[in-house]
Amino acid sequence: MHEALLRLHRQVRGERPAAVVSIAGDGSQRTYHRLIAADGSTLIGAFGPDPDENRAFLSFTRAFRGIGLPVPAIHAADEAAGVWLEDDLGETTLFAALDEARSREGGAFPASAVDLYRRVLEILPRFQIEGDAAVDYAVAHPRAAFDRQSILWDLNYFKYHFLKLAHVPFHETRLERDFDALTESLLAAPRDFFLYRDFQSRNVMVRAGEPWFIDYQGGRRGALQYDVASLLYDAKADLPETVREELLGCYLDALERKLPVDRDAFRLHYPGYVLVRILQAMGAYGYRGFYERKPRFLQSVPYAAANLRRLLQSGLPVELPELARMFERIAEEWGASPASGEDGAGLTVQVHSFSFRRGYPEDVGGHGGFVFDCRALPNPGRIEEYRASTGRGRDVADFLEAEPDLRPFWDHVRALVEAQVEVFRARGFSSLAVAFGCTGGQHRSVYLAEKLARHLGSRYPDIKVRVAHREEPYWPSGDAAAEATAATTWMP
Repeated sequence: MHEALLRLHRQVRGERPAAVVSIAGDGSQRTYHRLIAADGSTLIGAFGPDPDENRAFLSFTRAFRGIGLPVPAIHAADEAAGVWLEDDLGETTLFAALDEARSREGGAFPASAVDLYRRVLEILPRFQIEGDAAVDYAVAHPRAAFDRQSILWDLNYFKYHFLKLAHVPFHETRLERDFDALTESLLAAPRDFFLYRDFQSRNVMVRAGEPWFIDYQGGRRGALQYDVASLLYDAKADLPETVREELLGCYLDALERKLPVDRDAFRLHYPGYVLVRILQAMGAYGYRGFYERKPRFLQSVPYAAANLRRLLQSGLPVELPELARMFERIAEEWGASPASGEDGAGLTVQVHSFSFRRGYPEDVGGHGGFVFDCRALPNPGRIEEYRASTGRGRDVADFLEAEPDLRPFWDHVRALVEAQVEVFRARGFSSLAVAFGCTGGQHRSVYLAEKLARHLGSRYPDIKVRVAHREEPYWPSGDAAAEATAATTWMP
């Protein structure tokens, strides 16, 4: 995959990139890399393991570019290898821009964020109407329409990946009856438009103040209501009800400039699409959080539970007694949970060590963080006298501290993490993850994890620091606690 990306870069730019930087992914299996040319210009290299999904994304992108929609240009693609090069739209998502505006301006939903959301919603009808005429639905994946089958897939996704994994009891027959009733109500809406499918704040990039759009590879034909519901009920964006109503009106105004709109009919079907989108998202939170053990996805559940509570208060779109009972239970159990870190307010820095042999650690940082590769440092594990020790032992620490390569490595790590801690504290974030990896996960990575934890604890007494070593350490004395206590009294 990497060689294919380098080959495409040479094809486009006439040379191999000077540097390649991996970009933190989302919940999908796709991976992204920033390819930096010698002149400083950049492209994004993408790899997707699903050929059908890749085909849909590339085809839709070319169609959207052809009608002037703000999506990344595809510079080169090798579909057999599952890779392509696209425009670099930067790192600021709509969600990040909203988060920054809240920190800068205060308030539940700052005015600058309203303006940005307005611009996004003014463009959405172009995807839905012009895009519908431009795309080839023959490549849509996994289905060409948001039809009965697609709806039932989403509802069962919620049932099996949230209800069951969260241990929410339900009556199978009554639940299926509600699913059928909700499906029938959704199918009653006109469904002859392009449905973006995942139109949420992390799939809109903001570059030079303007929105650009990504991750529409799940697009298919469907109802207008679905995408606007996806954006306005995006869980962690947590839009106030008054703002949702204002932005829905903005969207309908933009839609009316494209075609006649019966607003009463639109609003009649809208709550059902809000509901099915929330349930689909909760299925994803359950799958990523409970099954794949990525806790940050579960941080969205309290917001989704609050949305369900509001729907219950305003009235469900059709009679759904079993779902209503479960929504009440979910709202009661999850809706009051704190949306940010444990133990209330404040920043928690979680520091980990791990072995690359067993892969990267699970994503434990609610707002992301760093993974540092220690394998360029000399390895005490290759030396017989240190093999039975760990990075918490005095002998390993002496060995590493004597190495001239350690000081610049540590200085860079410390500067990066301190800068991030300062920003996270100022913006009120709750969680930052820092992981150190080495070959065996017992010497260099353990030493640096302990060193960073002590440094942060002494420099920032107002934050919590937690340390975890993923690999089972070997303690020659058999007393890990004594080793750790001794280590903390002398290691620099």
